[in-house]
Amino acid sequence: MSVRFCRIALATVAVSLAVFTATAFANPPNIVFIFSDDHAYQAISAYGEARKLLETPNLDRIATQGMRFDRCLVGNSICGPSRATILTGKYSHLNGFYNNSNSRFDGSQTTFPKLLQSAGYQTAIFGKWHLISDPTGFDYWHILPGQGIYYNPPMIKNGEQVKHEGYVTDIITDLSLDWLKSRDESKPFLLMCQHKAPHREWAPALRHLGHDNDREYPEPETLFDDYAGRGLAEREQDMTLEKTMNDLDVKLATPGSLTPQQRAEWDAYYKPRNDKFRAAKLSGKDLVRWRYNRYMHDYLGTVKAVDESVGRVLKFLDDEGLADNTIVVYASDQGFYLGEHGWFDKRWIFEESLRTPLLVRWPGVTRPGSTSAALVSNVDFAQTFLDVAGVRTPADMQGGSLVPLLKGERPADWRKAFYYHYYEYPVPHRVRPHYGVVTDRYKLVHFYAPDVEYWELFDRQSDPHELISVYGDAKYADVQQELHAEVDRQRTELKVPAEDDPVAYGGRRGAGQKAGQKTGQKGNAL
Repeated sequence: MSVRFCRIALATVAVSLAVFTATAFANPPNIVFIFSDDHAYQAISAYGEARKLLETPNLDRIATQGMRFDRCLVGNSICGPSRATILTGKYSHLNGFYNNSNSRFDGSQTTFPKLLQSAGYQTAIFGKWHLISDPTGFDYWHILPGQGIYYNPPMIKNGEQVKHEGYVTDIITDLSLDWLKSRDESKPFLLMCQHKAPHREWAPALRHLGHDNDREYPEPETLFDDYAGRGLAEREQDMTLEKTMNDLDVKLATPGSLTPQQRAEWDAYYKPRNDKFRAAKLSGKDLVRWRYNRYMHDYLGTVKAVDESVGRVLKFLDDEGLADNTIVVYASDQGFYLGEHGWFDKRWIFEESLRTPLLVRWPGVTRPGSTSAALVSNVDFAQTFLDVAGVRTPADMQGGSLVPLLKGERPADWRKAFYYHYYEYPVPHRVRPHYGVVTDRYKLVHFYAPDVEYWELFDRQSDPHELISVYGDAKYADVQQELHAEVDRQRTELKVPAEDDPVAYGGRRGAGQKAGQKTGQKGNAL
């Protein structure tokens, strides 16, 4: 069966940095971008996945009043690079932010907040930034340093160090709403409300301890995956519940930032359960199952606070009469593993990592309760926000506006294949650098550094859990050939360099530099 590909339409005419002013539009929409960290689509009830983990009524409200995107993919599944892509509308190799180890965002480059600001929008960002340099393009910023912490977090307010007491998700929401209350009501606004949650180490608000009544969660089918049928990279990663999770992850250790009163609440929940665990002396699969259930309690507890935050923002928009002229977008920086393949974390081209939630409400434009199966991406966000505001898009952005899709129209030339590229190695999880292309059905992936080189091909129709590579199988010869050609085409069109920047892996040179040879039919399935 052949696979046909279509190029996404990209602007070819040079566009100056001059933009249409927002005042040229009768009533330009406000933009509220709510962004979380490591939020798996499996942990949003609007996605209706088979493994029902929790209810998220406020997130679901965005979906029921707008559009749910079912195939929103990221170009580099890791926190900082995803944020840089969203700001610039460019892949890591062009925006310069490859990894969380040694990358630093160049704030002098063009970003969509800068362009909106020039067009008359008020712009503000609250919460997790995680790009090392100070934010630019924002009238006001109040951010977490680095990863931030869950309880009583220090923050940076327009360059000034400040300290807050409370739970980080609540604080970010309070700050966001306070800014909305004090904004200049004569101007449209861009609000970026960016949560730390549900990032590792998944520490819930104290009010959510015990939210699940010690539930035993349904296990993913691949919890005890042995990685047979795939290569060295999958077998030698370091991101399993069995071997990688530490005492702080599973709350056998206590965060150091708690006040005495908070510590008492923490101990009242965790101590008796931890004592019971230690007495049981679990091992093998029983230990993995215990860690999985503790992980689900904690991770989903942090999601509950994010969902409450979304509800507070939506209520404010309703109460202030802003909802009808405000586009609300909810997304995460990438997907996340909730025990699938025995993993937590992200990084891979594989589905749970690659695919991120995307929910959009645009009253009067997007049909309530609609869905889209189109291949969309975080590289599209910048152009979408600019298009929504009526601001011209720079020609060097690499995505496409989602506005036609939000109007219920899929352009004939919308992408049929998507390029992915991950770099960071070896720390923290020993996921080897790889790139490839993704279609509705297939994935072709090339692992290439530093001590391994091989190709894999997955058919998600016959193998939805991506367990067996069919690379080299004669039945897939035509598909394989077309996908190789598509990889080469996309690397050329996206201006991926023939050799990776030596800083891409965290400053270490190695065999993985040479990633850009034409693919042909080289490699093996290992």
